[in-house]
Amino acid sequence: MRVNVTVNGELRQADNVWEGESLLYLLRERLGLPGSKNACEQGECGSCTVYLDDVPACACLVAAGQAEGREVRTVEGLADGDRLDPIQESFVECGAVQCGFCTPGLLIQAHDLIERTGDPSDAEIREALAGNLCRCTGYEKILDAVRLAASKR
Repeated sequence: MRVNVTVNGELRQADNVWEGESLLYLLRERLGLPGSKNACEQGECGSCTVYLDDVPACACLVAAGQAEGREVRTVEGLADGDRLDPIQESFVECGAVQCGFCTPGLLIQAHDLIERTGDPSDAEIREALAGNLCRCTGYEKILDAVRLAASKR
């Protein structure tokens, strides 16, 4: 099947998409956007989180065909050209990026949280990021990065 989807503001098309193919596979393998990571393939770790019609979703749980005619924003789409989004800058500044596997999902979730609340409390940050697993950090640098990004608004 053919899938037409707007990704990061650009209409993209993929042919020969198979029935059980995930949106994650479509993004990474067919459209060349490796930012979202393939970790658990069960929606448990959050590494593949993208915006689907402006709502965070685990791309591993969405069939590629379900994205037909919809808008997807990946971690690559947070930046404005070479200019990083404040949440991306803050992750770098705070040392919240280690191996980087969890980072794309954390960035999308944190970006969404800040867009919705402006200045989230620590409890709101923890709740928003609860579905994202990181095995490298103790999460404190990630929390610091979200706080810093919110202060930059």
